[in-house]
Amino acid sequence: MASTRRPAQPLAALASPDSDGSAAPDPSRAALPILRTADTHCPYCALQCGMRLEEDTDGKVTASPRGGGMCKKGWTAPDLLDHPQRLTGPLLRGEPVSWDEALDHVAAKVKAVQSAHGKDAVGVFGGGGLTNEKVYQLGKWTRLALGSKHIDYNGRFCMSSAAGALNRSFGIDRGLPFPKEDLLDAEVVVLVGANPAETMPPFMRFLRNAELIVVDPRRTATAQAAQLHLQTAPGTDLALANGLLHIAIEQGHLDHDYIDAHTTGFDEARQTAAGYWPAFVERITGVSVPDLYAAARLIAVPHSGSQAPPRPKRTVILTARGSEQHANGVDTVTSWINLALALGLPGRPSSGYGCLTGQGNGQGGREHGQKADQLPGYRLIADPAAREYVAAVWGVDPETLPGPGVSAVELLRKCGDEVKMLFVLGSNPVVSAPRAARVADRLKDLDCLVSFDFVMSETARLAEVVLPVTQWAEEDGTMTDLEGRVIRRRTLRPAPDGVRSDLWIMKELADRLDAPGTYDTDPEAIFEELGRASAGGKADYSGITYDRLEERTFQWPVPGPGHDGTPRMFADLTFPTPDGRARFCAVDHRHPAERRDSVYPLYLTTGRVLTQYQSGAQTRLIDALGDTPDSEQFLQIHPDTAVRHGIGEGDRVRITSRRGSYTAPARLTADIRPDTVFSPFHFPGAANVNAAVSDVLDPISRMPEFKVCAVKIAPAP
Repeated sequence: MASTRRPAQPLAALASPDSDGSAAPDPSRAALPILRTADTHCPYCALQCGMRLEEDTDGKVTASPRGGGMCKKGWTAPDLLDHPQRLTGPLLRGEPVSWDEALDHVAAKVKAVQSAHGKDAVGVFGGGGLTNEKVYQLGKWTRLALGSKHIDYNGRFCMSSAAGALNRSFGIDRGLPFPKEDLLDAEVVVLVGANPAETMPPFMRFLRNAELIVVDPRRTATAQAAQLHLQTAPGTDLALANGLLHIAIEQGHLDHDYIDAHTTGFDEARQTAAGYWPAFVERITGVSVPDLYAAARLIAVPHSGSQAPPRPKRTVILTARGSEQHANGVDTVTSWINLALALGLPGRPSSGYGCLTGQGNGQGGREHGQKADQLPGYRLIADPAAREYVAAVWGVDPETLPGPGVSAVELLRKCGDEVKMLFVLGSNPVVSAPRAARVADRLKDLDCLVSFDFVMSETARLAEVVLPVTQWAEEDGTMTDLEGRVIRRRTLRPAPDGVRSDLWIMKELADRLDAPGTYDTDPEAIFEELGRASAGGKADYSGITYDRLEERTFQWPVPGPGHDGTPRMFADLTFPTPDGRARFCAVDHRHPAERRDSVYPLYLTTGRVLTQYQSGAQTRLIDALGDTPDSEQFLQIHPDTAVRHGIGEGDRVRITSRRGSYTAPARLTADIRPDTVFSPFHFPGAANVNAAVSDVLDPISRMPEFKVCAVKIAPAP
């Protein structure tokens, strides 16, 4: 299959208010006096756009951009604050109860389960949208109050493969190691499995000055803005990166001085790349040989000519979920880092490699203790020195801390067996986890499921106890955005009667469990403790305080009160590895866990759409987001493929894998490969694409292979 080189859609159009889904407040509504205002940030993606909230004397809350843009999800975020389906009191088996009754019941359940089955029989499933303060307290609460090793979170589905690759190549995991504004000076940006025009539209303005190369099986809105679209077969991005490295070696594009002075392991990577000659890569990926050479020229050769450049070309390579959500996701990301290192990009001005974080606190969410193997500051829980340090901050004996737990998918698999009781905070795994129908069955097998939520999500509907918690506009805290920037979330107004903070709930339960340690309810006090617990770790927040954040933001590490943060990592071309050098890691292409065959002849891939977010539990409730073509499930399918299967535009289709099936109306478009179909992952029940996707895991990151599995399709009744 040939890739596409078409006139790019102007980026200015994609970043405009109309095309990015933005919408101004309703002008027909008469203005009322403003009662309260708060400068905070959008509750959705990791771009964390600044917003100003205003509440009028009628109680109506509106949002407007602060220092940038917002997409339609941001504009309409306040609509959920007073939504009729908002939870405003605890539920026990579906019936309203008092907080004391609910918490007493939960504590009694914990004691009974652990008495019968041991401490690890109670688990916790967290979320990438929780504030840093909640993440920190949750990790501490799980390991001390519950005494359990079983904690992980939905961020395992998001950036874990990139984190694994970053750690082994650079010695540290920060999604963007530079400010996003640096992209304005880049000459070329390569987007691998990323569609920011729909997933984070305001980000597109940072790409307006660069030539874009987009790697994606679909001609997405982002690909339409690209100078070159490489339309790879799902699961072949690693072979593409190795092929581009092969061409870079062949054409003399390497920065040998950089490689010699700042890296190790290049010889092994070069030997591996030698096997990825262009015709071989074309057979694997579907990207034509001419387009492979065109991409290599765009990435490495200045416009002045093909001779040895006087300086490296300012190129940034960015990966996202499309390249990471695979059973070889860590190796795939590593292959793109290898290419960046070979060209001498990391640490250079407006150059390098980065990863686009997805969830609102996807970066901070994996730094301070809710990952199965981590303690605050990105310390490893199996490291004796780390255990001793954090235990001292918590005032407990290091021996009382449990060891590493298991990843999110493995934790869900244990439900009903080894894990008898589960707390779920800020997540909806019944919709978002792979093999979703089996996950629902596992949760039903628990002795007790407890959900912290503010709407009745599909997961909350299965819970024995539902505890209503504050929303983003009702709480203080910090978030860490996609560039490692720590920002303040500020309260606009109190929560409704009957709603409590997650922090308050953890403290109340800790008291009922006679837990060791202290559990504050004040976010500022918790953040101060987080700073002490993270001091000296990779993600060091010790120099950040709420007072300092009133004046400016800081990109970690910030290792002291006088430190100004670290906007640009590796700027001195040294890396936080034992020898100060970045590491090439030779990686080979592996086919997806499932190949197409005569029974399942198509590949299924998944992703997001402009108006919905994650499992859709919030955005599906907002009327203004429902009046769009993307407010319901659909199947994107090539017209030739549709004809072969007797499917017409709008026909309902049943899509079936070896694990399960879902149904969706067909949308015929030549913007997708004929061997591939696509559906978004925001929809529950019979429309849940995650009922079909694979739960095969990457051996390092334990990321499920969301992005490719073999399916068959047929007209549905």
